[in-house]
Amino acid sequence: MAICPKCGVKLKLTDIKPICPKCGINLIYYGMEERLLEDADKAESEHARMQKKIDRVKASFVGSKLAIVRIILSILPIGALMLPLANVSFWGPYFEVNSTVNAITIYNLISSLDFNALIKYISSDFFGATFILYAVSIVTLLLAAVLLVVNLICLAFSCTKNGSKRNIALNSIKIVLAVVSMVTFILFANKLHAFFPTVFNGSIGFGAFIFIATLVALLVINIVISKKGIDVKYKQT
Repeated sequence: MAICPKCGVKLKLTDIKPICPKCGINLIYYGMEERLLEDADKAESEHARMQKKIDRVKASFVGSKLAIVRIILSILPIGALMLPLANVSFWGPYFEVNSTVNAITIYNLISSLDFNALIKYISSDFFGATFILYAVSIVTLLLAAVLLVVNLICLAFSCTKNGSKRNIALNSIKIVLAVVSMVTFILFANKLHAFFPTVFNGSIGFGAFIFIATLVALLVINIVISKKGIDVKYKQT
């Protein structure tokens, strides 16, 4: 049974009019102004919270000169992946192939890779350890590339509570993955060259060193920003 919000009288089933039979207030419109004001306060409060998030995102990208430099350094490693990361040469009686390895050739390699053949090589007693190094080198480089994209997304949240720690952790992981990829490729190339000294030769390209150097520079700038901080300029709402 309904109750009048003003006087508290219990309304009967026969009280079909939107008017309280005791105090005469309109039951539909009673308190509407207060409810509208309450809704307006909630909307304003939500807008204020959203504006703070927008201000933090803006500060994360252009809040200081160091933040702008960080954006550039976050993009440079992606460009470095297009440079020669490794050099591979193999030859036979009627052919000779000299190739450079970068992100594009790795993508083409993976898209056309015969995984069954790779599994057989890995499970081989003779080549197993060598091709495990090959697989680790590719996987760690791919993971580093994926984290580059994740890092770009996380830049938007750099001014949150754990933003700086997250950026530093991602950068550190990328450096470790890049170094592991480089070292395992060198070991793979040396082992395969030892098996076939007159057939195969592989070496690290200058792009790999540039890639790691940009990651280290990005880590340094994130550490500096973490120490100095970014002054978030909140818009008054």
